[in-house]
Amino acid sequence: MAAPVGARRPWPVRRTFPVTYHDLDVLNHLNHAAYLPMMETLRCEYYLGLLGSSDPSRLDIIVAEAACRYLAPVGYGAVLAGSVAPIRPLGRTSFTLAYRFEDVANGHLTAVGRTVIVTYDYANARKVEIPLERRRRMEADAIGEAETDWGPTSRSSSGNRGVGADP
Repeated sequence: MAAPVGARRPWPVRRTFPVTYHDLDVLNHLNHAAYLPMMETLRCEYYLGLLGSSDPSRLDIIVAEAACRYLAPVGYGAVLAGSVAPIRPLGRTSFTLAYRFEDVANGHLTAVGRTVIVTYDYANARKVEIPLERRRRMEADAIGEAETDWGPTSRSSSGNRGVGADP
């Protein structure tokens, strides 16, 4: 059965993150830097799942680039649902992961992110091709660019635009 029009296919990894006092800034909302560790957790959970392992020492990837767009303030005690998915197309030695964060209480999109990841041979200090079986699994999980909410008009469901977004 086809998904309803406008319905999203679930992203491969989704988990919640409580906003703790430690993560607040002087304006009493979630500090922008708190999103990068959440993205790292999602990335590792996704990629370790591809490896069939829970051992982070097995990771054979390195982050080449990371970006995050902040779309709405988040207060103390909120719970965010974070999701991650690879974006089509995958490169030969690299791929891009998309992230989205929603406030669990109201469903508002609070931030979106992306990282460019390179498969890496740490013993020989060089990038390597994405192993075929992992590539197949990532391609099956991959979403299109339009599904990332990254575009220039990304909005939270309340209609708020991120900093620097076009009017």
